[in-house]
Amino acid sequence: MEEIHLRKKDRDLIATLMSVLPGAGHLYKHHYAAGLGILIGGNLLMILVTALLALATFGVAIIIVPAAYVLGVAWAAHELEDWHGKHEFLHPWSKQAK
Repeated sequence: MEEIHLRKKDRDLIATLMSVLPGAGHLYKHHYAAGLGILIGGNLLMILVTALLALATFGVAIIIVPAAYVLGVAWAAHELEDWHGKHEFLHPWSKQAK
C-alpha cells in the first residue's frame, strides 16, 4: 500500500478544520491527552461558562463564548507540533518501529 505524505501546512490546515469539534485537531496531530481533555473537560466547561454568562449578558454569550472557544482551540491545534509518527508503539507495522 502506498503511503500518502502531507506537507506540514496541509496537516496544520486539516487539524484546524477538524477543530470544529474542539479537541479533534489535537487528536489528529497525536496530542492524545490534550485532545481528550478538550473533548471531555474543555467542552463541558465551555457549556457551563456559556450557560452562566448567558444569564448575565442577556444571551449574547451564547454566540460569543462558543465562537471564541472554537477559534482558540482551532488556532492552538494549528500551532501545535505534529507528533505523527513519533509514537512508535502505536505503529507496530511501520518500518521505523523495527
